[in-house]
Amino acid sequence: MEGLLERALALLRHYPLCDACLGRQFGLLGYGLTNAERGRALKTVLLLTAHLKAKSGEQEGLEVMRILALNGFFEPARLLLEKMGEPVPPEPPACYLCEDVMRRLDDLAARALELLSGYEFSSFLVGIRLPGEVAEREDELRAEFGLPHGESLRHELSREVGKRIMKAVGKPVEHARPDVVVLVEPFSGSVELQVSPVFVAGRYRKLVRGIPQARWICTRCGGRGCPRCGWTGKMYPTSIEELITEPMIEAFQGEEAAFHAAGREDIDARMLGRGRPFVVEVKRPRKREVNLKALEEEINRRAEGMVSVSGLKYADRALIRRIKSEEAEKIYEVLVEFDRPVSDEELRQLEEALSGAVIRQRTPTRVLHRRVDKLRVRRVAELKVVERLGPRRARFRVRCDGGLYVKELVTGDGGRTSPSISELIRARARPLELDVVDVLMEGV
Repeated sequence: MEGLLERALALLRHYPLCDACLGRQFGLLGYGLTNAERGRALKTVLLLTAHLKAKSGEQEGLEVMRILALNGFFEPARLLLEKMGEPVPPEPPACYLCEDVMRRLDDLAARALELLSGYEFSSFLVGIRLPGEVAEREDELRAEFGLPHGESLRHELSREVGKRIMKAVGKPVEHARPDVVVLVEPFSGSVELQVSPVFVAGRYRKLVRGIPQARWICTRCGGRGCPRCGWTGKMYPTSIEELITEPMIEAFQGEEAAFHAAGREDIDARMLGRGRPFVVEVKRPRKREVNLKALEEEINRRAEGMVSVSGLKYADRALIRRIKSEEAEKIYEVLVEFDRPVSDEELRQLEEALSGAVIRQRTPTRVLHRRVDKLRVRRVAELKVVERLGPRRARFRVRCDGGLYVKELVTGDGGRTSPSISELIRARARPLELDVVDVLMEGV
């Protein structure tokens, strides 16, 4: 015990330390005490010992009392000196380590609570930003006095501000995935919130042609508005992204949203069947819980038959990574027109040749302006003729790897895709209509 008191006194001889900053240097000793309680206990024992020595006429007792009154910010020491008729040191300076930040914890928590009042959340975490010199100052002090049992100022501030918020809101601190992170800069007094996004997954069906998946900014004006885009800043009036995300932003009272989908269909293609998996990331939402069934109905109502969504459910960021990385098999239907009549036997041979075929496909000519030119190897699991529409037309169903360009599987794209329907049947073939009828991804 004497060694502990000697170290505490040595610290106070050299540096003014508030209760919390003194106690924090021994923060890993004991249990169930705050650092402020540790520091005050040490100062109390030092004062009692010093008073005993002073009563015995030892000058050291008065010296320790003066140290406690000045560098210890210890009011009992000041009162005792005054009662004994001894000179009382002037008002104490600011704490060497925290610069009296530890006295302003209630104010910092109050600012955080004011910001939090506008948000729904079920968990939170307090993050602390400290100037580099503050942490260095404490590290140097511990090295100087050989203090192996200390706690960091950052950790204490996070815990103590968090305790005050938790008491006020009745919500737990969550270190792994909090809904809100309260970022506090205690030395400047700044407090801000980092609000975790809300993720909503589902599937969408695109029921009409001529709508892009993403908002398409006008290439001439860059979104500012010009005669070409009718001053809208967009090449198309709307998009799947806008039709789905705008009602979600309103429902969750978010600031913006990001739309993530498992691939995309061409503007002139429909997305039918069960629909394409997607995740919407609503950023800085003020609400976190809404009626997803009612939201689904609102999206479909406002889309007016162009797009419909189904199976909305809460998700997480991991699902975004999955739908972006997993190239799920897809099933297409494509209406093909040939430049000559084709026989049933030729179509049967085409089915046999392409079912199970490995396709080598360079980036299609039509997208070279926005995609890197590279070779892709994809597999067609099955190709079937589902409808014969005359001597020169047939509708095919294609089950294939994700990432296969089906239009080029039909045309051959001047030899950039091989084998192709045109190549195998030795006739020029072109797609008239293309629909995605299923995306084979489970769990969404």
